[in-house]
Amino acid sequence: MSSEKKAGLFLTNTNQLKTMFELILPATVALVTGGGVLFNRVHNRIHDLDRRVDQVELRMAESYVNKEDFNGALSRMESHMIRIEEKLDQIVSKKCN
Repeated sequence: MSSEKKAGLFLTNTNQLKTMFELILPATVALVTGGGVLFNRVHNRIHDLDRRVDQVELRMAESYVNKEDFNGALSRMESHMIRIEEKLDQIVSKKCN
């Protein structure tokens, strides 16, 4: 091969590599940018969901009544209801007699 043919082949290969590089670089940048945007959106959604779950947990903890306290309040209410029933029974029995 002559030196002119070698130089021509070299320039052709160089131009092809340059063209490939010009196509690959923007595609890579677009892919990385798109991946970053997608990752950021998913991260923000997960963060919002985590914050909402924390708020629900806080509301539940604030309004939670343990079983022992509830049973104590219920037994006090039952004793008051029994006293009211007894008083009503006494009133009814007085009026019937």
